Amino acid sequence: MGIYAVGDTARSVLSGVPVNTEKSRSGAKHRTGAPVRAGSLEANTFEDTFFQVPSKGEPDRMLKMAEQALDAGKKLLREYKAGLRTLTASERLITTLTASAVRIYKELTKLARLCDGKIYPSYDHLVEATGLGRSTVRRALAVLEAIGFIIRQRRFKRIEANGPGPRFKQTSNVYRLLTPKSVRRYTPRWMRAAPTPVDDDWRRSDEAEQVSAMVASLSCKEFAELAIGGAIGGVLAKLGAAIDNKDDRDRRASARAKAAISCAF
Repeated sequence: MGIYAVGDTARSVLSGVPVNTEKSRSGAKHRTGAPVRAGSLEANTFEDTFFQVPSKGEPDRMLKMAEQALDAGKKLLREYKAGLRTLTASERLITTLTASAVRIYKELTKLARLCDGKIYPSYDHLVEATGLGRSTVRRALAVLEAIGFIIRQRRFKRIEANGPGPRFKQTSNVYRLLTPKSVRRYTPRWMRAAPTPVDDDWRRSDEAEQVSAMVASLSCKEFAELAIGGAIGGVLAKLGAAIDNKDDRDRRASARAKAAISCAF
């Protein structure tokens, strides 16, 4: 099976998942002007492409890998403090993994197994399920995300409120589990995925080229509908349609001008 937001549009289209790698200040207002966290996406507009159904036994294998990484991180830290080695950037990240982080990851893998990969627990649920404090849960999620065990996406939802216009409210994050490449070398060989066949690599390369060609052929309207979706995508699609119409008029005018020049000669 990995925080997520609108941004990196091309990457979101090619991968099928909208991903945001930009950091923003806590408490910043969303583009809607509502008091929701920056980088949030509207709930029920992207989850179908975000969630991934795990294969049988995959959540348990991912948890085992996290436990192996915890032991490896402790060993690396001991060797570093003893002056026996220097740590790479990825090794320094692994040393930040804590027992609390693995405990949180265990709960996420359990939810992935029980809910077919649909993971969206609230902080209150994680606190109650693990017995950890909210600040510890927050730090643990940040560590898991930094190492690459999870992708985390903030969400907001529409609510009824007095007065004109829509209202928005922050809701629970969604999570997707990943297998970080940086920790695979510290896991037993039997836990590592088998290498993909060469013909499978070729097939994926062909598919990527086809997707790139498809994206290049999209109109502005189609691109907005595919990349964003939801109410915001609808607004952007209307703007894209206006741009498409202007481009079409410009092309026709250019064609007429070229035809007139040809007739003159």
